[in-house]
Amino acid sequence: MLDAGAVPLRRSISLSSRFALATIAGAALVVTPAWADPPAPEVSPEPPSEVQADRRPAWLARALRPEDWNANFQATYVWQMHPDFSAAYDGPHSLRPQHETGYTLTATLFLGHRLWRGAELFFNPEIIQSAPLSDLHGLGGLSNGENQKSGDPTARLYSARAFLRQTIRLGGNEAPVEAGPNQFGGQVSSRRLVVTVGQIALIDIFDNNAFAHDPRIQFFNWALFAHGASDYAADARGYTVGFAVEYYRDVWAFRFGHFAQPKESNGLALDYRLWAHFGENLEVEHQHALWGRKGSVRLMSFLNYAKMGGFRDALAYAAATGGTLELANVRRDRAKLGLGVGLDQNLTRDLGLFGRFSWNDGRTETYAFAEIDQSLTTGLAMRGRLWFRPRDTIAAAFVQNGLSDPHRDYLAAGGLGNFLGDGQLTYQPERVFEAYYSFSAFAGMWLTLDGQYVMNPGYNADRGPVTLVACRLHFEY
Repeated sequence: MLDAGAVPLRRSISLSSRFALATIAGAALVVTPAWADPPAPEVSPEPPSEVQADRRPAWLARALRPEDWNANFQATYVWQMHPDFSAAYDGPHSLRPQHETGYTLTATLFLGHRLWRGAELFFNPEIIQSAPLSDLHGLGGLSNGENQKSGDPTARLYSARAFLRQTIRLGGNEAPVEAGPNQFGGQVSSRRLVVTVGQIALIDIFDNNAFAHDPRIQFFNWALFAHGASDYAADARGYTVGFAVEYYRDVWAFRFGHFAQPKESNGLALDYRLWAHFGENLEVEHQHALWGRKGSVRLMSFLNYAKMGGFRDALAYAAATGGTLELANVRRDRAKLGLGVGLDQNLTRDLGLFGRFSWNDGRTETYAFAEIDQSLTTGLAMRGRLWFRPRDTIAAAFVQNGLSDPHRDYLAAGGLGNFLGDGQLTYQPERVFEAYYSFSAFAGMWLTLDGQYVMNPGYNADRGPVTLVACRLHFEY
């Protein structure tokens, strides 16, 4: 889990989009077979007259081959609480200062089937039941990555992912890949083209940090499993529909994706008019060896285009009309631009370092992810080999989140964001210290104890600090 050089398991219409796609497609000049055929079975020792011919159609015989099917399962339960903390005042979207508890329970079935050479089809039915702290209000970096904006105490079954992945080998070296969720085992070429189409989570493909990417087994905070300021395209559950193209050439990887935005800000229903409203991501990754240890660096830019409200426009509209300060009054088609830089680096056989920096222009509302305009994170993760627990992990991280000037002014004037709104604001960056210990009870089950210490929750120096304590039970097969 701590090898930053490992091959990841998961994984516009604008002129720049066409240029990115043309660049990737132009590199794929020579196509070689994607998967070798399985070895032929041994000849039966029985006399030919006694051998029973397989009368099944070829397509059916292939569809039933066990090596062409993949099935995995995960279940994760998170319990979280915070004690009383000091707050000079509260607003409609504040983290409640009184003691409270919350939880999430998710379960996912990962089903896969090989269709033809290099083509894999995956489907992930998922269920969630949850009761979030303060109805998901009051923090920039929310405290439980398993929470969804549409979660409630009634269990909901839905489709998380349903996508087709086509891999085209382009030569280079071969490396083994272990089978896992949404990943067949086998060999992968260091030079390849990968096209993914369908329903996915954008972060299945982009910003794949080895040490801080999966809240089911790693850090809990939203600013630690993805670029905090990316506001990446997703419905209220964290999934979207679209396509991604990835080109791998030895130590380099180039990725482009075009995805659907929700119809409404932070809503569940997606707008499938990908030519009208969309999120686009372009990422370049380089893998390297530093002091003989593997690491990687990623640079990502993003463009989000949707019907969003602008902070300055909302302030001007309220001042001119004397009406309520609401982003809904000034929503129109707008673009949000941003970038992110991420790295992970193995320092020793068991110790890894990671970091991220992300930024967006901060002019428009948070449309699909966290209420963060700038984010800086760094941390360490270590396996427990030193104390004879090689499957355990101990890790710690620091997060600093910030808001743009228009965003601060809007909240200070009493405006409400999707997650924030204390009624007023004495601005300070939100700072989070998080640490966890993941104990491997046995193969496939982990028990994690986690603590977060948040200074200036919701970027407000008049509130907090607050301590959040959590316990996570994760099972996978």
